[in-house]
Formats: sequence, C-alpha cells, structure tokens
Amino acid sequence: MSLRVSVLLLAVVMVSVMGQRRRTSTSTSTSTSNNEWNFRDGSEKVNMRGVANLTEILDNWRFDILKEMKSLLLNDHQSLLPDYARIQPLSEALDDLYKEFNALKAHLGDLTEKFGPIETFIDELKAERALGGAARANAPQADPAVANPAPGPTRRRILKKKIAPSS
Repeated sequence: MSLRVSVLLLAVVMVSVMGQRRRTSTSTSTSTSNNEWNFRDGSEKVNMRGVANLTEILDNWRFDILKEMKSLLLNDHQSLLPDYARIQPLSEALDDLYKEFNALKAHLGDLTEKFGPIETFIDELKAERALGGAARANAPQADPAVANPAPGPTRRRILKKKIAPSS
C-alpha cells in the first residue's frame, strides 16, 4: 500500500513539475522577444491629476524631510551624530583639530592687527598720488624741466609694533 501511495505521489509531483516547466518556458519565450517594458500600455487610463498630486506630495515630503534634517543638524546635532566621546582616538583627534583651529583663528587675528597700519599707509599713499596727479594736471607747465622733476628714491614708512613677550 505504501508503495502504491509513493508511486501515486511521485506521479503527481512529476505532472506538476512538468506543467511548471512548460508554463515558465512559454513565459520566458514571450519575455525574451520583448525585453523592454512598454510604458505606453495603459497610458490613456492614467489620471494626470492624480500623478500631479502625487508628485506634489513627494516634493513636499522631500522639502519637509530636508528642512527637518537641517534643523536637527543645526539645533540638535547630538541626536543625529554618534557620540564621539566614546571613541577615544577619534575624540582626541577632534580635540587636536579644535585646538589647531582656535590657534589658527588667533594667529589670523594677530595678522589682521599687524596689517591694519600697512593698509592705512597704502590707502594714504594712494590718496596722495591721486591728489598729486590731479594737482600736476591742473598746474600750468611753463618749464618742462621744472614740471617733471627727476625721479628720485621713493620714501617708505615702515611701522613696527612692539610686541609684549607672552608668558
């Protein structure tokens, strides 16, 4: 009896496997002849108002998500970013980077203070040259030798700022 049941079960399995193979072979033959999806099929049934509404909804979601991420990054970045204090080498590297940034910022402030007098001197020099050129253009030129004096060495002022020794 068990032999008959197993033979019957084997026959049923063979029939179902053969039917499945035939079904997949016919579907693959039709799909291999036409590999591209025809997007025009059913396009006349599409409700364009619904597509426009869906596009608008997706755009609104995108803008809301980006706005929320931006506000979180600006206001509560600890909720998004991992806790770097738990990673010791990374925490030390961030501390070093922060210290170097602050040192560069202080050095930039010092350089700005040093270049302040130089900038004012250059501005005064440009103003003198502009006024001198206008005065020469307006002055009568009786004697060409007197009007154009021989070029001499240019005078330059250098201001040195005394720096107090830092401790």
